[in-house]
Amino acid sequence: MTTQIRSLNIKQVRLIVLFAACGAMALPALAQEQTSGKQSTHYRVSNLDSLGGTSSGGNSINDRDWIAGYSKLTGDQARHAALWRRRTGHSILDLGTLGGPNSSITWNVKNTSGILVGIPQTADPEPLGEAWSSAAFYSGPDAVGFINLAFVLQDRQMRALPNFPGGDNGFATGANNLHQVVGWAENDIHDPTCVSPQVLQFRPAVWTLGPPDVIQDLPLIAGDSSGAATAINDNGQIVGISGICDQAVGRYTAAHAVLWENGGVTDLGNLGALFWNTPTAINQQGDIVGFAGAPGDPDGNFLQAFIWTVEEGIQPLGFLPGDVHSEAYGINESRQVVGLSCDADGNCRAFVWENGVMQDLNDLKQPNFSASLETAKDINNNGEITGRALDPNTGVRTAYVAVPSRH
Repeated sequence: MTTQIRSLNIKQVRLIVLFAACGAMALPALAQEQTSGKQSTHYRVSNLDSLGGTSSGGNSINDRDWIAGYSKLTGDQARHAALWRRRTGHSILDLGTLGGPNSSITWNVKNTSGILVGIPQTADPEPLGEAWSSAAFYSGPDAVGFINLAFVLQDRQMRALPNFPGGDNGFATGANNLHQVVGWAENDIHDPTCVSPQVLQFRPAVWTLGPPDVIQDLPLIAGDSSGAATAINDNGQIVGISGICDQAVGRYTAAHAVLWENGGVTDLGNLGALFWNTPTAINQQGDIVGFAGAPGDPDGNFLQAFIWTVEEGIQPLGFLPGDVHSEAYGINESRQVVGLSCDADGNCRAFVWENGVMQDLNDLKQPNFSASLETAKDINNNGEITGRALDPNTGVRTAYVAVPSRH
């Protein structure tokens, strides 16, 4: 997903404000009233190093304070997967590619055993002219045109994970401490539900790391043909999407938000639409967050962040005041949720949600950090948050880490 949504006309804005109001009334019953005596939390925010370009972002932070994401290179023609670690003073480590111009870590990986996963381009041309799911996460003129694979990085060595037989492209999103990796990969079926330039069907995948690395597909909702796995916990619970091939990025591929466990697949429900229903994270308790489509909006302009729990099912988290679009990306064991909330012009703000209350992270940061926190992509069990900040004076976007303190 992108944090930019196109401008909306006034009729659209009125419709979504009505939708937002309905969502606000349906906030989770599990949310508790904040007590007046509770200490407030503020954040010390620091920018992270870049690889020389004008955009970088943190997408994952684990309990070892490993922050993973991406940074554009000098000249902004490509981006590379990147790692920042506390013990090295959060200096940046370029993780490289598999021979092509671009790579990235796009989702919250979460394990603490030193495994990173993501997407790299190879030097091989894409034989069918597909853009693949990775194109939205890359930069410059070479965002498409190359085969893109799922990667795993262990001991600073990046290697490709296998696709299903006959498939060209793959995508890895998460890994647990049991050496299981999840994502999606193409097979050899030319699926008529694909929308050009996508050609091949793809299935949700779980890889068991070896050697050898072994890929296995996950079941879909009956009648569906394509899907993707987005996150996994240490109990082997996996979340993702099930639908049709479509454009290989959200929309009708995400007809169903799903949970895989004990060999079966469960539909998590929706907020009124059969598109864009995408879980993004699951904690060890099985609490799930993500974003869901809004009725009448297949383009995904009016997504709404959600939380799903065993007790309450799927519930909307709402929006920050004045906004019409939200996405949740991270959850920790304390049910603190982070994400982004955007207005009708595509201006986004990072949020943190806790005990039924969504707050603008910008209102909680120390005043000497002048950049705007536009996304919050993950939160660890220490309450530390990573995402992307925007300098309003230069337009430069920078990865950050926000460390909490209570007053």
